[in-house]
Amino acid sequence: MFDGLKDKLSSFREDAAEEVEEKAEEADAEAAEVDAAADIDADATAEAAPDEAASTDPAEGEPADDESAGPGRLKRAAAFATGKVIIEEEDLEEPLQDLELALLSSDVEMSVADRILETVREKMLGETRAQVQTTDQLVTEALHDALLDVISVGQFDFEERIAEADKPVTVVFTGVNGVGKTTTIAKLSEWLDERGYSSVLANGDTYRAGANEQIREHAEALDRKLIAHEQGGDPAAVIYDGVEYAEANDIDVVLGDTAGRLHTSNDLMAQLEKIDRVVDPDMTLFVDEAVAGQDAVKRAQEFDDAAAIDGSVLTKADADSSGGAAISIAYVTGKPILFLGVGQGYDDLRRFDPEELVDELLAEE
Repeated sequence: MFDGLKDKLSSFREDAAEEVEEKAEEADAEAAEVDAAADIDADATAEAAPDEAASTDPAEGEPADDESAGPGRLKRAAAFATGKVIIEEEDLEEPLQDLELALLSSDVEMSVADRILETVREKMLGETRAQVQTTDQLVTEALHDALLDVISVGQFDFEERIAEADKPVTVVFTGVNGVGKTTTIAKLSEWLDERGYSSVLANGDTYRAGANEQIREHAEALDRKLIAHEQGGDPAAVIYDGVEYAEANDIDVVLGDTAGRLHTSNDLMAQLEKIDRVVDPDMTLFVDEAVAGQDAVKRAQEFDDAAAIDGSVLTKADADSSGGAAISIAYVTGKPILFLGVGQGYDDLRRFDPEELVDELLAEE
């Protein structure tokens, strides 16, 4: 999962660490040359006029640092010689350009890529840190913090929210056609069941031919109750009936499907508004495919603007090499990714853990 992005991040870490080491070693060599030249000059001065040399005030003599070594080069070399590294702008310029291209080519949204670059730069420039292991560790720590900063925006514990909420908890799913909303509902029903929560499915996708049959197959396979009306019925009424059934039968969670729509579909967006008024769901989750990349990010933002989503679920994450949607959606919408679909089975739903994902992306092979 996200192997392409992982490889690109690994390349950046190697290149940045190598660049820093090379520049520090160059500074060390320059400082050695300056010191050698200073020693020769000092010896010559001492031989010519030992008394005058001994009485010279350093403040009135030559500057302590040779300007040819560049600003701060002697300080940097001294730090490197004692097992420390000082990161300068020139060290990061080329690696950061490569990182930007790597992120954009992995479908990371532009503002998200900019934020990652800015954070890496802020955390590394001017830093003097002991080389506990290698310079790669410095780069890895900065990249870890930068990725976590954008991925973990708005994150909350879904199971904790279910546990603490008054029952039944109503969760409505929205998104465009064909991205796996209905299958995701079935997977989440199984995920809840494994944790001791009962659920009922409500088919608010009342306009698509075959929608009732599709969700019914899942309900029967999982032995769940399905609330459904005839095709063309009122989606809000279906989900409302699901809530009433849950209240009457002590069901913990109502999982409501809705018709696939674009944010520009006025009639379908009006349906969501009506569901909000009639049902007042506890959560509205946006579902899209991880492989859709920046298209998924754009749609998430548009749906959030139109219908105020509470979080996202990305399907087909196991087939996504780029990772752009997983990196970008939370930062762009301010709403977290809660789950990843990672296979075809009912148990192939993985809770989204930002820290775990970042560790995975930066793990050594």
